[in-house]
Amino acid sequence: MAKITPTTRLLRDLARAAKSQRKLAAKLFDLHGAQPARRSVARPTTPARPKTAPPAQARLPAASGRWLEGHHLLPYWLYLPQRAPEHPTQGGWPLVVMLHGCHQSALEFAQGTRMNQLAQAKGYAVLYPQQPAAAQAQRCWRWFDRAAQEGRGETGALAALIEHVCARHRIDRRRIYAGGLSAGAGMAAVLALNHPGLIAAVGLHSGPVFGACHSPFGALHVMRGGAGTQADAAIHALLDRHAMAAPGTLAGPLPPMPALLIHGEDDPVVSQLNQQQLARQWLRLNGIPLATASRVTAKPAGRGGASNAHEIHDFTVRRKVVVRVVRIAGLRHAWSGGDPTLRFNARARPDASRMMLAFFGAHRR
Repeated sequence: MAKITPTTRLLRDLARAAKSQRKLAAKLFDLHGAQPARRSVARPTTPARPKTAPPAQARLPAASGRWLEGHHLLPYWLYLPQRAPEHPTQGGWPLVVMLHGCHQSALEFAQGTRMNQLAQAKGYAVLYPQQPAAAQAQRCWRWFDRAAQEGRGETGALAALIEHVCARHRIDRRRIYAGGLSAGAGMAAVLALNHPGLIAAVGLHSGPVFGACHSPFGALHVMRGGAGTQADAAIHALLDRHAMAAPGTLAGPLPPMPALLIHGEDDPVVSQLNQQQLARQWLRLNGIPLATASRVTAKPAGRGGASNAHEIHDFTVRRKVVVRVVRIAGLRHAWSGGDPTLRFNARARPDASRMMLAFFGAHRR
């Protein structure tokens, strides 16, 4: 038998380590789509134009508003309700910015969440930006990117897109909200915390902790096990950055930012530890002491699997719910109450889209 020399042993150990790293990277790409960014060619602004609903969406109850497609730094789809704004002289329609998750398109997210149908009934416009595959192969928003967390990169592009839509349609700028799923939830948080004068409230479904990592591998670590003390450190750093900014600037002192946090207890992709730490972050951001007791509402499971048992924890300021935490039993990594014909959507309620619109409706900037 050939003798194993120290050099041979070292080479073998390095090969095993490299194989382990490749497996970890492959798992990260599959769960989060964290591929290296690819340069994309800038495209000129394309005016929004009417768009026929995709065949899959046509199976849903028809929303009778207008469905527009456009491009401004990012591709986007925009739903405008048929009904006129309730107070057109005061601004126009409230706007919900919906950010899809990895392995989703804007159209799939619109169908899966059924948000357009609810928006039509309540008189909301809905904006669906889309992460180009040329920028990220699995269409993941890079919520962990340092530039994005500081307001540049994708965060700046999203803010510019919202301004673009507001300039061309009757949008009530006091009532602009951001919601998302998974990586989209992470990006919605980054957008809101960098543009608190623009976003009035957020709805984060199955979202990761804010600001605690700056790389794809760090993102995987956070998704699997939360961020520990780094979650608190990220919020302290953010508050310090806003405190040092000049009043009246876009990044000025941080105003209250209401948040709805929805998460499944059986989520295998983004651990529920993330929701627990997100709750701490958003309580701190809104000046609510961590020891504050919440009002708890427990909902049992519905018959025949129509709904999952869930708990709602409400934290109030002057009798208004500012942070709402919804924990859903049996829910995996999927939009609660969505269209189950598409991935990342669960049939069983509660209906996350209805919950978001109800929460948003109580807040304005």
